[in-house]
Amino acid sequence: MTGFARMGELGEVLGVFREMWVDGVRPNRFTLSCVLKCCAGLKEFDVGEGVHGWLLRNWVDVDIVLGNSLVDLYAKSGKLEYARAVFESMPEKDIVSCNIMIGLYVDTRDLDESIDLFRKMACRDVASWNSIISGLLRNGCNRLALELLYEMVELGNVFSEVTFSIALILAGSLSFLELGEQMHCKILKIGFDRNRIVRSSLIDMYCKCGEMEMAVKVLGAIKPQALHSSVSGMLDATISWSSIVSGYVQNGSIECAFELFRRMIREGVEVNQVTLTSMTLACAGSGIIEQGRQIHALIEKQGHKPDNFLLSAIVDMYAKCGSLDDALSTFYQTTSRNTVLWTSVISACALHGQGEEAIQLFQQMLNERITPNEVTFLSILSGCGRSGLVEEGCAYFRSMQEDYGIVPRMEHFTCIVDLLGRAGLLEKAKEFIYENGISDQMGVWRAFLSACKVYKNIGLAKWASDQLLKLEPRNESSYVLLSNICATSNKWMDAAEMRTLMQKRGIKKRPGVSWIRLKNKIHTFFAGDISHPQAGEIYSYLETLIVRLKEVGYSSDTSLITHDVEEEQREIFLGFHSEKLAIAFGIMSTPSGSPILVLKNIRICVDCHTAIKYISLVTDRKITVRDTLRFHHFESGHCSCKDYW
Repeated sequence: MTGFARMGELGEVLGVFREMWVDGVRPNRFTLSCVLKCCAGLKEFDVGEGVHGWLLRNWVDVDIVLGNSLVDLYAKSGKLEYARAVFESMPEKDIVSCNIMIGLYVDTRDLDESIDLFRKMACRDVASWNSIISGLLRNGCNRLALELLYEMVELGNVFSEVTFSIALILAGSLSFLELGEQMHCKILKIGFDRNRIVRSSLIDMYCKCGEMEMAVKVLGAIKPQALHSSVSGMLDATISWSSIVSGYVQNGSIECAFELFRRMIREGVEVNQVTLTSMTLACAGSGIIEQGRQIHALIEKQGHKPDNFLLSAIVDMYAKCGSLDDALSTFYQTTSRNTVLWTSVISACALHGQGEEAIQLFQQMLNERITPNEVTFLSILSGCGRSGLVEEGCAYFRSMQEDYGIVPRMEHFTCIVDLLGRAGLLEKAKEFIYENGISDQMGVWRAFLSACKVYKNIGLAKWASDQLLKLEPRNESSYVLLSNICATSNKWMDAAEMRTLMQKRGIKKRPGVSWIRLKNKIHTFFAGDISHPQAGEIYSYLETLIVRLKEVGYSSDTSLITHDVEEEQREIFLGFHSEKLAIAFGIMSTPSGSPILVLKNIRICVDCHTAIKYISLVTDRKITVRDTLRFHHFESGHCSCKDYW
């Protein structure tokens, strides 16, 4: 049995044990401890519990070694109370016993018990520190984890490779570059930089701190022969390169991520699911559907069996690139669907304003006995809000609490405020804020203020902006929203006062920008922008196009101009908004009938929304615009949002 155990042949150990049992050979404590460890390793928990029952029936004294094996068995099976009972019944406990229990408490999110036991330990080893710090980190208690890490240093504890890896993960999570650099210096002095896990953690830390140059330097320090000399070397290469790719995506350097991804393929580095997920997310963020389709094709060509996280990323990518049909097709082609995947497709429908379809999918999800989580409810509430389904949204909000025991997060409350506000139920939205004690949250006031703008309610807008500015005195969106509300209601003095206040406080308005991708190049436009090489042609074409729009009924909404200028000048301002420039350029530069996709960093204005409906009519084009809130699909003079956004 010992020989099989040393070779890792755990199944053989249990086989020999069964033969002993049949032959009537009475096992000793050492044998039983070995068998219990094998049961834990093979997840043969029923066999392990049977052994425990035999111990109890035969009044066998449980020493530390046997007790630790039992505690470990129940810990790995997730039976906290059984593990606790064995642990507390042990006459003697050692570091191993306590470390197992700390790990179990952390895994079951009983952080108070884990910290209490850690503090009571007379002697702690590096595994004790690693267990408690990593556990706090996994549960989002980053600050407390940092305090314990500093305490570990002050007490003179020696770091292991695992400790350094945990410290680097913590530094990355907090974007605490100074801590990461300190750990890097210690790692170099000790020589742990050759450790695969430590090196990967270093790269990940620098990526999360936005130091991509250093991350690439760490990757470059790995000798090519070390990367490809063995199976572990290949794994090392994949993990390291994947970290860099993910880092570029996280830091918005999409082109760098694509270039490195192409280099990985050229150099024969295996592309894993983490890398593919990162690249899919990159395509979603940039709205580049062509490259997204290439990534999807690569996944299928190389025979990858994508897990639900990667499939969810693919669904999300297609949705954010404007193709809800592709998102739904990917979803329906998948046979094994979990909560994450269902949530992604419901979110996709919500993003495209298909609230009723989102509800149908949600009901189908429940019919298949898949339990929704808090993110699922966030998606369905967003879908209801964007489609004006007030009763349904409020019903789901109650259901998540009453039927599923989910405590609403601030995002859920904000969704309901947005839902009521979009429907014009401003007083109800106000009541909801105070009834739920969320008047100290900035997000709900932003949603409320946006609704006040839509319905031009100056009184409530001023009152809401006062609440918001108390909480967020330097946020530009609050000032801009109120200034625009005043301007659109011809309250020019009030609007001017808000702009003056912004200048005094050094607060700058984020400019609206739209972009369109043509022939693998992204073209960016600002309102009134003349920097584009073809600016003259674009403006000339747009002026001609606006004349055609007016012939079929378009009239510019000059009330949207936020400066007190003459009517003719207002029309000029409106005519050259960034999305109109991007669309005009797209129509000029593509064959007749080609679809147009434009992305915008702020919400589309009412006049542009109206104008684009007419543009789709007179040019016979399908035009899609993605703003910060949702997708708008324009075709034959109509928009998919049905003018509700």
